[in-house]
Amino acid sequence: MSQSSQYDAVVIGSGPNGLCAAVELVRAGRSVLVLEAEDTIGGGTRTQQLTQPGFHHDACSAVHPMGVLSPFFRELPLAEHGLEWVYPSASVAHPLDDRPAAVLSRDLQTTGATLGPDADRWRRLIEPLTRPGPALFGDILAPLGIPKHPLTMARLGWYGLRSARRLARGRFESEAARALFAGNAAHSILPLTHLLTAAVGLVFSTSAHLVDWPMPRGGSAAITAALASYFKSLGGVIETGRRVRAHADLPPHRAALYNVTPSQLIRIADGSLPARYVRRLGRYRYGPGVFKVDWALDGPIPWADPACAGASTVHVGGTLDEITASEADAWHGRICERPFLIVCQQSNFDPTRAPQGKHTGYAYCHVPHGSTTDMSARIEAQVERFAPGFRDLILARHTLSPADFERRNENYLGGAITGGVADLRQLFTRPVARWNPYTTPNSRVFLCSASTPPGGGVHGMCGYYAARAALSRILK
Repeated sequence: MSQSSQYDAVVIGSGPNGLCAAVELVRAGRSVLVLEAEDTIGGGTRTQQLTQPGFHHDACSAVHPMGVLSPFFRELPLAEHGLEWVYPSASVAHPLDDRPAAVLSRDLQTTGATLGPDADRWRRLIEPLTRPGPALFGDILAPLGIPKHPLTMARLGWYGLRSARRLARGRFESEAARALFAGNAAHSILPLTHLLTAAVGLVFSTSAHLVDWPMPRGGSAAITAALASYFKSLGGVIETGRRVRAHADLPPHRAALYNVTPSQLIRIADGSLPARYVRRLGRYRYGPGVFKVDWALDGPIPWADPACAGASTVHVGGTLDEITASEADAWHGRICERPFLIVCQQSNFDPTRAPQGKHTGYAYCHVPHGSTTDMSARIEAQVERFAPGFRDLILARHTLSPADFERRNENYLGGAITGGVADLRQLFTRPVARWNPYTTPNSRVFLCSASTPPGGGVHGMCGYYAARAALSRILK
């Protein structure tokens, strides 16, 4: 297509939501151009050699339950374009001091065996949510509307509206079950005393009883590569090194879909949006950031409980009360001395990640928005707490502060990696309260980032629904 020709759609940003929007548009027969500011595509799904040669680290996203359960991903022929999921024997392990770890796997009985007196309570809470199977995530990963599984979603809403702390303390007796649920709920990046955090715990717990949380062979960049390959096979065009500074700089188009946060949309498309809408975007909240460490290791992480080695994700943070304190600190602008960690050990299951006999490690914690505190020593102390001898295995480390995350990806404002706060005030009205959240007052401008429903995670549904909005609005 020549420079003077008009594209049906231009997508700004090549993260998974941008690429999924582009894929859906080109599948509908539209001409689509993706513009990416960086020299490589991918957003949060990049894999790089951050420490030493031969050690392949996921720069942001690592383990992908929402990717493998995404209804959009499930209908795309991504395996034909090189995407291979690698499954562990368990999704989550949650080590505790001086007692066995709680282990969350697909089998409810196997999970229950690690929860002591709460085995049956866990089953009664979670099993009804698993009955629709993966199809339930078509409702969970959708904007507000009439669900296809209304009774199950009503049950999720009934238990999920409350805080994770309240549900965990009221439902379970053992520290193992309380901590396991709290670790899942902490993916909300909210204080566990906030309403709706129980819903996040229930969603992640349910997902783990449907699939053992997988990772892409070779790294998260494999998701990017597969989406881009499929997109280009249908005639789509991607241009890298094309930073869009103003809406007027875009090539001729009928629709523009921005995979950016409200702050960037204000800066780029301000002149094409009414002042009242821009003011509403300016009130959008981003929430805490993250601090991340990647390690090149001389061996696997030496967990005190060997059961932890079989999980793709290890939640390191101790008890419900400890995790509650850690998440409250990040929210209220304080540094936690014993932070809750999300630890991933991809090389335990994917030997392509490290040289033979070596391993990679990955961990991050939540910190105040824009924090400048180096958390690496605190993070390593927490891992050492449950894996004695861990520090002795470190060959090299690479750290990413909130500022580093933002420099690498402008969507991660202040280190906020999930597109903004997803609390009761903002979950259903992101980025602003609007009948169709993917549209703007400018009929040709759409938002397709994680700042729209259903929010953060590598599932592509924000992009999919934004593309459907553009197709119904102006690309009929």
